[in-house]
Amino acid sequence: MQFDLPEDIIKILGILEDNGYEAYVAGGAVRDIIMGRIPHDYDVATSARPEEIKRLFSKTIDTGIKHGTVTVVYNKTGYEITTFREDGQYNDGRHPDRVEYVTNVRSDVKRRDFTINAMMFSPKRGLVDLFGGRRDISNKLIKCVGNPEIRFREDALRMLRAVRFSAELGFRIDFRVEKAIKKCAALIKRVSNERILEELNKILLSDNPDYIRKLNEYNLLRYIIPQLAACFGEPQRNKYHIYDVGEHIMHAVKYTPKDYIIRWATLMHDIGKPCTSSTDQNGVIHFYGHHRESRRIATDVLHRLRMDNDSIKSITILVDNHDVRIDRTQQAVKRIMARTGAELFEKLLEIQKADNKAKNPVYYPEKEKRINAVYDIYRQILAEDQPYLVSHLVVNGNDLIKLGYRPGRDIGDVLKKLVDEVIINPKLNNRDYLLKRAREMRIRRR
Repeated sequence: MQFDLPEDIIKILGILEDNGYEAYVAGGAVRDIIMGRIPHDYDVATSARPEEIKRLFSKTIDTGIKHGTVTVVYNKTGYEITTFREDGQYNDGRHPDRVEYVTNVRSDVKRRDFTINAMMFSPKRGLVDLFGGRRDISNKLIKCVGNPEIRFREDALRMLRAVRFSAELGFRIDFRVEKAIKKCAALIKRVSNERILEELNKILLSDNPDYIRKLNEYNLLRYIIPQLAACFGEPQRNKYHIYDVGEHIMHAVKYTPKDYIIRWATLMHDIGKPCTSSTDQNGVIHFYGHHRESRRIATDVLHRLRMDNDSIKSITILVDNHDVRIDRTQQAVKRIMARTGAELFEKLLEIQKADNKAKNPVYYPEKEKRINAVYDIYRQILAEDQPYLVSHLVVNGNDLIKLGYRPGRDIGDVLKKLVDEVIINPKLNNRDYLLKRAREMRIRRR
């Protein structure tokens, strides 16, 4: 197999080798090259100690020097170089209590997580594959290096990483790994929310976002997002649904485009259903107000996971409006656009398509027809630059103050009434007309 490495990496390896040290490209980059993929980054493992790495390169950053990692800045690009090491006990479930530098590549490789990530390559020494990583790539299998339970007790995030690699690569997870995850699932509570969110994001943005289901099968989801775990097995006994709530969500997520906001909103859109379930006298199950409960839960979950506030705002707006039926009229479309904004409105339509695809297929053709018609209207509104927000009005609060309005709630109420008229008839977004209407409203209020 041909290993085509970037020129900078070849030079970095050469500097280390020329000074008497072993040096390899390590981990994910080797895996990706073997799979015919373009690596996102290149990590280097070497027998040189951190102080020796710093001596050989003119610009370095001590990014993880406590654990043997130095970032070398070469041609304005940073490359992480880590000294071969053996680790002590992982008492906190993430960091070893001691790090011992070694010169033996085998000692370094055996501490890594999965066989597909435990390979190294050197232009001088060739491929180092001591644990069958290349074979497991060929078999599309996620296996741990050594005992899976030991690997997960060292760093519980590896359980999530197993699912993430499975989702990204389309590989199945070895049964011994599955068994160990189920046994060690509670250890995920040791992991920071930021690290968990990063892995969840990668699963959701993979080609298999519905592999979130595996987190439930392996008992991880109950510790990460227990409200979502409760959706699996929650029945939806009505003519529109063919899956329980959890499976409906998984199918809906699978049908969405690869968009961060859309996929998170779809994952959260029905999370409030178990809290709002009721059964009528005919045995039909309803979920009245589930969109509000889903928004509340999503807000709590995403804040706990340390997601950024802008993303949370966008996601929860979509969750709150995911079940709104949008009629095929310009007025109806503009009213929902006023709630969401133009960019989120388009995402809302994608969510509604995915949501309906994940229901009883008998009803989907009509739903799709209506959503497509709404999309055409939306595009027309944008193309014609039609007003639908208060900020689109040709008058503002200062104009109303000049008419005698006092600053405060009244101004907001009047502007809202004016935009309601403009939504119905865009031609009314005329300064003379709007000021006249504002005067009339002020006279009525006296």
